[in-house]
Amino acid sequence: MNDFPSKTLQMAVEAISSLPGVGTRSALRLALHLLRQPKEQIHHFSEAIAALADDIHYCSVCSMVSDGDICSICADSSRDHSTICVVESVRDVMSIEATGQYKGVYHVLGGIISPIDGMGPSDLTIASLVERVKEAKGDVEVILALSGDVEGETTSFYIYRQIEALGPKVSTLARGLGFGDDLEYADSITLGRSILNRQIFKP
Repeated sequence: MNDFPSKTLQMAVEAISSLPGVGTRSALRLALHLLRQPKEQIHHFSEAIAALADDIHYCSVCSMVSDGDICSICADSSRDHSTICVVESVRDVMSIEATGQYKGVYHVLGGIISPIDGMGPSDLTIASLVERVKEAKGDVEVILALSGDVEGETTSFYIYRQIEALGPKVSTLARGLGFGDDLEYADSITLGRSILNRQIFKP
């Protein structure tokens, strides 16, 4: 599919196909679909994407995406700020929030420890999590809500070792989730029960 009738179309297809899970054929179909839309709609689409680069912030407390310096969850005084749920990604926050069962706050690591992917502890927000626990003087529960695969367990163990001496309660999700399950793919009922029935973390 190198014979494009337009260089502009080719550039659009290449940009769209750079997204994960989108091949060249699907990208071409999406680009042609956009061409059939009113110009105003295409401009609105491109402006919304550009805003991701220009206007999105990461919360200075928990590293969740936000429109300002502090996300709406950390700024909410009605949330239980003595309970910190540690997750891998923004998608995990959204999955847990969808259950309606959790009223604490979060800490987004931005990944998990995975040497094969070149991700080490220094690439994650573990240091800022340790600082949050220090500031709480141990009067806090840290829920390790990471996937149950080897990388997730390794990350949970590493975090536990970093914070155990600070005196927090450390818990993990009840294993209603199978080994290796990702939070984003768990149904809301199972995930909600896993949070409510969380257990003390045992390394």
